[in-house]
Amino acid sequence: MTDLTRLPASELAAQLAAGEISSVEATQAHLDRIQGVDADVHAFLHVNTEEALATAADVDRRRAAGEQLGQLAGVPVAVKDVLTTKGQPTTSGSRILEGWNPPYDATAVEHLRQHDTVIIGKTNMDEFAMGSTTEHSAYGPTHNPWSLDRIPGGSGGGSAAAVAAFEAPLALGSDTGGSIRQPAALTGTVGVKPTYGGVSRWGAIALASSLDQIGPVARNVLDTALIHDVIKGHDPKDSTSLTTEWPSFAAAARRGQTGESLKGLRVGIIRELNQPGFQAGVRSRFDETVALLTAQGAEVVEVSAPHFEYAVSAYYLVLPAEASSNLAKFDGVRYGLRVLPEGVKPTVENMMAATREAGFGPEVKRRIVLGTYALSAGYYDQFYGKAQKVRTLIQRDFEAAFNEADVLISPTSPTTAYPLGDKLSDPLAMYLADITTIPANLAGIPAISQPIGLAAEDGLPVGLQTFAPAFEDARLYEFAGAVETLLEQQWGGPIIDQAPQLAVRSGAQGGAATDATAHDSEGAAR
Repeated sequence: MTDLTRLPASELAAQLAAGEISSVEATQAHLDRIQGVDADVHAFLHVNTEEALATAADVDRRRAAGEQLGQLAGVPVAVKDVLTTKGQPTTSGSRILEGWNPPYDATAVEHLRQHDTVIIGKTNMDEFAMGSTTEHSAYGPTHNPWSLDRIPGGSGGGSAAAVAAFEAPLALGSDTGGSIRQPAALTGTVGVKPTYGGVSRWGAIALASSLDQIGPVARNVLDTALIHDVIKGHDPKDSTSLTTEWPSFAAAARRGQTGESLKGLRVGIIRELNQPGFQAGVRSRFDETVALLTAQGAEVVEVSAPHFEYAVSAYYLVLPAEASSNLAKFDGVRYGLRVLPEGVKPTVENMMAATREAGFGPEVKRRIVLGTYALSAGYYDQFYGKAQKVRTLIQRDFEAAFNEADVLISPTSPTTAYPLGDKLSDPLAMYLADITTIPANLAGIPAISQPIGLAAEDGLPVGLQTFAPAFEDARLYEFAGAVETLLEQQWGGPIIDQAPQLAVRSGAQGGAATDATAHDSEGAAR
């Protein structure tokens, strides 16, 4: 009998539409998988068993009645815990929101429901999306399914690990400086940061509003495009939402699969992201992919982006400054955790201080202090203002590079997944690992990460990152679809098929809470 958890979302959707399987069967298979492996992976913070099965049964009923359903109707989807879900816990990986059940859905989640997908749970993440490993989650780290003692990337390591561990065929994440793409690279999955404003951010708990972007995660390019088609589009509730009429990204991915897209395509290698210091296995797989593109008729050129060397410095001024402002609302007054101070007068100010001390983790506190300092009187122009000027220069670097190339490529991450705890005591080293992904967020352009093989020294996945000009997300999917097809012909199938088998625990409860009782707090989180 076919293991439904191993099927790509596109194939699962086709079998559902044909009546060969039911949504209840597909959903139950993934819930059983979560129960069997998530105690080791810890991809989920909350598993929505009862509602997921009820939604699946409703999809089956409506399909049997002949109703017109969405293309992914009945397909299970995991959602990063940064997106609000009505009646389900939403913590953003933080104790300060523990027990909060939002009274509304994020727009991206609304789109999932409108297209009849089945939301099976909320995935783990670094607290308020601040981190690259999930080790800054208040609920413990997620483990990489390829090697359980390694990081899955972050902040969206839970979504990537859930997909890589076959706990969900599709997932949503958020990308502020690489939080979709870097986990995708480290887990052998596909992740996309859309053009800024291409997917609504309404209902996403904000980290840095000018950098955050919601995007898809899947095990192949076509599946990623299919869920991107579901969540894209203008949202009047989001003032940064674009009114662009987007083409079908799934159609673009399918065009790429035909193999006709690479001949004559100008592919730019960014000199500043092609320097010594990358892990040898990452460099080897990247060089082999470049050679493959050349053999297929692509015109590979080197381009320069001279201001990329300042990207990490600029990012870690812009992000903390915006985060310190966005997180000011978490004060214990309106919703979430409230801690009453001991030994001092119980004023509102003292209650706020006690709540934030208890509710925020060390990385969040570090960035709030850094951001508040950067915005303080006398330092705004010196730090935040100057960082914004660097951001403009990086945008101009991309504009110049796209005059010379149709797409730009680099490794997604300088290394493969490193051991848990390896960089936890060295925040600067962790920050520098984002050097390849940060520029896309500063410029607002789309980027995709896809697997290009395994590093010889550790057998772990390596990711290729591709950038396209703003609004050209479809170009990314066409290119990535072509690259994926060529590589899978060499591998004899998807790279994810080479992942080690996880031990399945009979009757295990997994690492997540199941159908947690709703909290009666009310409020809003943008």
